[in-house]
Amino acid sequence: MTVCPIVPYPDQRLREIAETVTIFDEDLRKLTNDMLDTMRAAPGIGITASHIGIGKRVVVLELSVEDGGKIYINPEIIWASDETIKHSEGSVSMPGVVEEVERHARIRIRYQDLNGAEHIEESDGLLAVCHQHEIDQLNGIFWIQRLSRLKRDRLIKRYEKLQRR
Repeated sequence: MTVCPIVPYPDQRLREIAETVTIFDEDLRKLTNDMLDTMRAAPGIGITASHIGIGKRVVVLELSVEDGGKIYINPEIIWASDETIKHSEGSVSMPGVVEEVERHARIRIRYQDLNGAEHIEESDGLLAVCHQHEIDQLNGIFWIQRLSRLKRDRLIKRYEKLQRR
């Protein structure tokens, strides 16, 4: 297992749409193990293959150590509630800054596991926020694009100031 370098904001790779995974093999298992190690080292609670420069539709989440890492291959939102919630978000590619983002309160996703078997999962709260955040990333939407222009500009300035230290 390996801790991989994380693609930093504003790298263009963070805006690319990830490709669908079609081969479920040992290389995919190694990738997800490396992603889990990288996410833990960052530290973070979610990471996509895009965050380490690999344009594949792979997400790893670990909301608590007790629950362990959960792997989502080719995840997509198939239903979202009208109700919304606000939650603080950040990124392993933009460490040190967070901002509240409004998202659907509940969602349903379809995804595949490491063997290619399809699953459907409903989520709410933090898990729903994480699903939406990471699926956005797979679709080339970096989380700050969900902020107003004013909030986004302020956040980028804060981040740039942190990078100069």
